[in-house]
Amino acid sequence: MASFATACRLSARLASRRVAQDASVRGLRTSAASRAAQNFTMPALSPTMTEGNIATWKVKEGDEFAAGDVLLEIETDKASMDVEAQDDGIMMKIFAADGSKAVQVGTRIGVLAEPGDDISSLEIPADESKSAQQGAKKEEAPSQSGAPSEAAPQKKAADSSKRKTSGQKAPPQKYPLYPSVEHLVKEHKLDEAALSEITPTGPQGRLLKGDVLAYLGSITESRPADIKKRFDHNSHLDLSNIKIAAPAAPPKAQKAAAPEAPVPEDLLVVLPISLASVIETQKKIEASLGTFLPLSTFVARAAEVANDELPLPSNYKPSANELFNQVLGLDKVDPKVSRGLYIPQITAVPPTSFTGVAPKPKPSKVDIIDLLSGSPKKSAKPAAQSLGQPGISAGTNTFSLKVPKSEEKRAQVFLARLKTVLEQDPGRLVL
Repeated sequence: MASFATACRLSARLASRRVAQDASVRGLRTSAASRAAQNFTMPALSPTMTEGNIATWKVKEGDEFAAGDVLLEIETDKASMDVEAQDDGIMMKIFAADGSKAVQVGTRIGVLAEPGDDISSLEIPADESKSAQQGAKKEEAPSQSGAPSEAAPQKKAADSSKRKTSGQKAPPQKYPLYPSVEHLVKEHKLDEAALSEITPTGPQGRLLKGDVLAYLGSITESRPADIKKRFDHNSHLDLSNIKIAAPAAPPKAQKAAAPEAPVPEDLLVVLPISLASVIETQKKIEASLGTFLPLSTFVARAAEVANDELPLPSNYKPSANELFNQVLGLDKVDPKVSRGLYIPQITAVPPTSFTGVAPKPKPSKVDIIDLLSGSPKKSAKPAAQSLGQPGISAGTNTFSLKVPKSEEKRAQVFLARLKTVLEQDPGRLVL
């Protein structure tokens, strides 16, 4: 409910209490007829609202209502809103029916009574909104003699006394005005001449609310200028207090970098293996079958046999199932093995390399016939003769593997198997 209606209701209550007190003192009786009804005017539901349309009344004449009940629905050009009752009361009379258009704010639209009042005996109060409008029109209208009324000059003089003008012409205003400025202009009925006297202090020469308030005398005249000065000062970056930093001190000698972890080098696993048994088998096959098998074939087949079921490297990471088998001890019953991919490097060495003592050469006897005839003596057959394979001889050969540290044991097992096959049972390689 509008604040004006609330104020009217409050004054009526105070008046009724005063009448009751006087009656009790004088010995008189009071009745419901002594109570007053209040006008209910069109409320302003927003600061910029000047008029509205009555969509529908939620109560009828004679209906009682409680605080918080919706009395009517008002429509504006922006929204549709409900008006709620602030106190309990009775809807005595409705003056603006449903569908009323362009009802000005402050115009009487109904009359309200207090709870328990006999509305049939109450008098409808005078329409104060019409009397106020008529009084305003009389003040504005000139008298019959053509001279303005006395109230109008007094009001204008009062308004002009509050305004602070510099007497100078201000730059033309930029439109549209800010909503707050436009509201003040309409509220105080400032015309173009008045706006031309106001000096704008806003960005890009725009008029601000503070400029209008200073013109009306609501704030000091210097307040807008002070605010503009502060904003102009803060809008520029002040570099006067910035000093150039001193050159940085030369960096201290960095500490010696920690030595990097050594990269593990590969190990060379070596094992001497004799090919005497392989040569004998080679001769037997050539004599019986007429087929010559080179030593490289025997070595390749022996490497295939030796690569089967080798132990795992020391850095092998077992799977979840293998870890579970280790907990149960099943890894010892059926140890995990894998096939290798080793290819040995073979180097032929003299037999003396492994005995440590070189045999003394036997003195050869000089035949006088050979010496006189000039025919050369046949040289003795070397103990280790080449078999047509580079790096392989009929004597002892060095088999080597270059492997990481974690595969040292695995490589040793491979070379041991290779030695067993080539020295003890090379015939199985032919089958």
